[in-house]
Amino acid sequence: MDSVNTNSVLVSIPTAGRFLWGLLCAVLWSLSLPSLGASDGLPNVVFIISDDQAWSDYSFLGHPHIRTPNLDRLARESLTFTRGYVPASLCRPSLATIISGLYPHQHGIVGNDPPRPAATLGTVGGGATDPAYLPIRAAYVDKIDPVMTLPERLQKLGYRSLQTGKWWEGHFSRGGFTEGMTHGDFLRGGRHGDEGLRIGREGFEVIEQFIDESIRQKHPFFLWYAPFLPHTPHNPPAALLDHYRRQTDSLPIAKYWAMCEWFDQTCGDLRELLEQRKLAERTIVVYVTDNGWINDPQESRYAPRSKRSPHEGGVRTPIMIHWPGQIEPQMDTKNLASSIDLVPTILALLGETADPILPGIDLTDRSVVVNRKRIFGEIFAHDVVSLDDPAASLQYRWVIEGPWKLILPQSKQRAEGEVTQLYDLLDDPREEKNRAAEEPQRVQEFRAALDQWWPLRIDP
Repeated sequence: MDSVNTNSVLVSIPTAGRFLWGLLCAVLWSLSLPSLGASDGLPNVVFIISDDQAWSDYSFLGHPHIRTPNLDRLARESLTFTRGYVPASLCRPSLATIISGLYPHQHGIVGNDPPRPAATLGTVGGGATDPAYLPIRAAYVDKIDPVMTLPERLQKLGYRSLQTGKWWEGHFSRGGFTEGMTHGDFLRGGRHGDEGLRIGREGFEVIEQFIDESIRQKHPFFLWYAPFLPHTPHNPPAALLDHYRRQTDSLPIAKYWAMCEWFDQTCGDLRELLEQRKLAERTIVVYVTDNGWINDPQESRYAPRSKRSPHEGGVRTPIMIHWPGQIEPQMDTKNLASSIDLVPTILALLGETADPILPGIDLTDRSVVVNRKRIFGEIFAHDVVSLDDPAASLQYRWVIEGPWKLILPQSKQRAEGEVTQLYDLLDDPREEKNRAAEEPQRVQEFRAALDQWWPLRIDP
């Protein structure tokens, strides 16, 4: 069933009409599902997606203060890649990649917001509901329609699917979800999740009802759990904040650390929910972060070289794949993984034929993982420059091979005087010593690899 283009009519349909339209979309999706019982053996699939968290901000990865017992346990019980990455360190393009398995320049969702009309610049809220801006926002949401998402692929196999948390692409049905929390109505605050942002912060009732109904109907299910955690506002429970206030003199950092533990607690609650219903053995759980975050000590905002940057603090994340009895737990600290791999990995675990349109690999196929040579990424402006030309918004391309990482700035978007950067991540994990001048041959080889991956003219 083709995706329903709801936001393209948002401006002309009354509020009640938009609600009924979204409800109708969900009903149509539900009616299209074939009935598959538990005897068919298809596992449930749960995606847990952290929102704005540095790759090192977990106990199991050595953070001296942040407590993450539930994610530590998940990491121990999973195939865990500590050298995991997302191609883009900004939430909307990153989430679109996670759900599609495509790079941002392939799915076309490269920034958080589309170009703004000149009349809305500098206005309160950026003129988000300005009549001149609404059709542009709707056109940007339309980018999701031709993209084959994981929920759409799973729907063909009989899965019900639920969207909760962060979701930028309009009504949840636009992503192929059969059910969801996000209405996506621009005129009611729809932008990056609206009602969905309550999940985790305000309990799990929607998820519990969905899972129980899936059990009753004997359908396998896909759950998108992308809570607004540890994302700002950093307003953790008082007990957690009190604990971390004793760990640091910086109140903003204490708040962020407490948010990380709060998120971890919700992950534990979600796993307990599955275990109470005896679903743990029949559920694949995937973990990834949408992008990194380094908290400014003076304020609850991100510091340089984290979110929106091509550096490790922006693009690196642990990636975990958990399926008891089917995937052997292993802590992989050497091989590279990317969020582009999540869709092909799930399809492979379900016995589906690999789709050649997907650039990623099956992370459970050890021979393929160890023979992967490079991973790639791309960083774009927060506000899209052009709806139709991803390259117009490009700031950096980057590539990693072994311990080496090349960051190549795009001349039109980079800061003045910015240069090509090459780092040995093994000896210099904080990316402090630029080795580009010392390794011209390696730089040339990596530039050629980037040009082969996504051909563009990039100035030195």
